[in-house]
Amino acid sequence: MNDETMKCGLLMETAQTHQSLADGALQKLRAHTQDLDVVVRDEIRRTLLEELQLLASESKDAARALRSLAQSANARVALWSIGTVTLCSAIGIAMIVATARWLLPSHAEIAALSAQRDELAVAVARLEARGGRIDLRHCGDPGRYCVRVDRKAPAFGQQADYLIVAGY
Repeated sequence: MNDETMKCGLLMETAQTHQSLADGALQKLRAHTQDLDVVVRDEIRRTLLEELQLLASESKDAARALRSLAQSANARVALWSIGTVTLCSAIGIAMIVATARWLLPSHAEIAALSAQRDELAVAVARLEARGGRIDLRHCGDPGRYCVRVDRKAPAFGQQADYLIVAGY
């Protein structure tokens, strides 16, 4: 065997050794990569879990704040509604009172009108007693008057030409 063949054999043997070492290193690298994959996944899961718990906590706080804000807004709306209704009612009542004072007579005017009514009632009673209930109308010619008479009542006068007016 010559020297070159020997060198070539040694070189091949070295290459084979290096290849087997490289294969071993690759297998170790794969094992480490798989282990690293598990570690990375665990770390991602842990981080994601922490972030989700933090998000859940912040969501609960936000929900509490929103409920509190809604209660506050509802209270304000209720107060504004009550205030608006009260103000509108007060304005309406004031308008009614002002209109009533303007349209309705005062106590003095009512007393004067009552006195006037009493006087008129007395005058009407006197008028009725003096013939105010006579049913007087225009009959025939425009200038002629006629009166309703009580046909059951007796006639009066020398020629019986006077009759009792109906209603007396």
